[in-house]
Amino acid sequence: MKLTDKQSAIEDAQNSEKTTKLLYQESRLAQKRLNTLLKFLPDPVFVFTFNNTVEYINPAFERIFGWTLKEVKGKNIKFIPAHMENQAKQGMKQLFENKMVHDFETQRYTKDGRTLDILINGSILYDDHNKPAGQILILRDITIEKRIAKSNQIMFRISKALHHYHKLGDLIVLINKEIQELISVEGAFILLADKLKDQLYFFSVQYRDLESEKKFKKIRFSADQGVTGRVYKTGEPMIIPDVSKCSFFLKRVDDETDLVTKNILSVPIKLQDQTIGVVTVVNKNNGEFDKTDIELLSMVTSTIALPIENTRIHEELRKSYKELKILNNAKDKVINHLAHEIKTPVSVLSASMALLSKKLKALGLENPSMEKILTRAHRNLNRIIDIQYEVEDLLRKKDYKAYNILNKLLDACKDELTALFESETENIDIINRVRETIESLFGQKEIQSRSLFFDKYLTKQIEQLRPEFQHRKCLLNLQIDTAATINIPTEILDIITKGIIRNAFEYTPDESKIDIILKNRGNCPELIVKDYGIGFTKEKLHLIFENFFSPPESINYSTKTPYDFNAGGRGFDLLRIKVFSERCNFKIWIDSNRCGVIPNDDDICPGDIKLCGACKTPDDCFKSGGTSIHIEFQKVAL
Repeated sequence: MKLTDKQSAIEDAQNSEKTTKLLYQESRLAQKRLNTLLKFLPDPVFVFTFNNTVEYINPAFERIFGWTLKEVKGKNIKFIPAHMENQAKQGMKQLFENKMVHDFETQRYTKDGRTLDILINGSILYDDHNKPAGQILILRDITIEKRIAKSNQIMFRISKALHHYHKLGDLIVLINKEIQELISVEGAFILLADKLKDQLYFFSVQYRDLESEKKFKKIRFSADQGVTGRVYKTGEPMIIPDVSKCSFFLKRVDDETDLVTKNILSVPIKLQDQTIGVVTVVNKNNGEFDKTDIELLSMVTSTIALPIENTRIHEELRKSYKELKILNNAKDKVINHLAHEIKTPVSVLSASMALLSKKLKALGLENPSMEKILTRAHRNLNRIIDIQYEVEDLLRKKDYKAYNILNKLLDACKDELTALFESETENIDIINRVRETIESLFGQKEIQSRSLFFDKYLTKQIEQLRPEFQHRKCLLNLQIDTAATINIPTEILDIITKGIIRNAFEYTPDESKIDIILKNRGNCPELIVKDYGIGFTKEKLHLIFENFFSPPESINYSTKTPYDFNAGGRGFDLLRIKVFSERCNFKIWIDSNRCGVIPNDDDICPGDIKLCGACKTPDDCFKSGGTSIHIEFQKVAL
């Protein structure tokens, strides 16, 4: 061999060695980089042979699943749930057929028994001879991601459905079904608190079937018993992994139902700082309850607490309204009956008083003292009859059965009655007078509307009423503009104007004033009666048109003479006018401010500005309180 050939061979060998060293260094660098990548990769990496023994797991696998490489190298990890074994076999088949697998969703156990939702991407590993030697899988933990997505969907469905439900039972059934799906449990229960009895009761049950659910709804227990009771009292959520080891578990529920509780999670339903109930779920389908379940269930309870409370309040109000409506109908029937029953004996008493007066006069026993007694009796009997008419107006309907019955009886017995009357008296027309009396007492009175100039009517009405309030020391200020024509029965208009003017005087102290104003507002006459008196509190103001209501307490009435201060009344006037407004198409409303000197309902005004130490001048009283009653009439179309 020539020298040059030897040198060339040496150089080739040296170059080959350098190349080998370089390749080795590059391989070591690549291995180092791969190890660094696997070490810091956030998703678990799992490398195993075809006989399922572990070759490698990265730190992320150790962190998420709990096993270390030292524990499992060369061994088989048993972390596939039984219900996922068939799916795992299908995944392996797909991997061998396609040489890789993408986004294969499944579940795996952790070392401590938790179930994780996993997304798998994997590939086949090959040896130096390009033959399959094993598998590498990247297992991405999507448990929290899936739960958040699922909870968002469920919360969206709950929020969307909340405004559709006004009945508490329907709403809670919907929520309970969503909770059962969200946490994936055998049973879900919503218990509400009966605070009066300090008990908890099953309001909604999501369990096997309707018959099973009925058993739970019969059970009530003390609010401090069991796991649920402890959660209700402490306001803190609680997980019991094994109820057989729980000393305060309430076994009574299992004994009285077909439930076999293994594990339990309870979360309080809180409204601000108040606990109104508890959500309890039992027997998780896969794995055990964890902090994520607490967070999800707490999120649901925080969302549903206010709707549950609002719906419960709405339901209680609805029940109360129904009861009040029944009582109100019963009250109307009683009042209607009493009003009718009062009319007949009072009419008989009035006729008897008139007959007694006539008899006394015929016997020459009449004297001024006795006449005064009889006059007083007549006046008070007439007041009772007026009350009866007012009640009829308020009830809006009259019972004319007595009228029809009496007329039929009169027709049937006309001949017998005529003979009887003729034998007792010479007045042969008495039968017609009896019929007229029946008509006046019990007959239906038709009232007709008529057109009138309101300004002229009001001026005349005030002058007619003036003698009745002339004794009061109140300044009456009249501002009556020329008004349009209105169309209303005169009888009703008399009641309206007299009622609101009398009310103004009766709630205004002496030395104060009253404004009576008539003006056109858009060609619609508006009557305003404004007093500078005691006014109404806000609580009583909104009740005036809705109740049998007399604003001052009856114990504070100083007199019963009409138009006197605090004369009081029967509580019908304003309510009666409100009824007329609905019949005769006019509007009525009230503005009022309670006198600042007597801000409470039980405070008493002395009835005279001069006697009030707080009001130094009349202006002080004028600025302190008062009431304005507005009545707007519709213009008559010409």
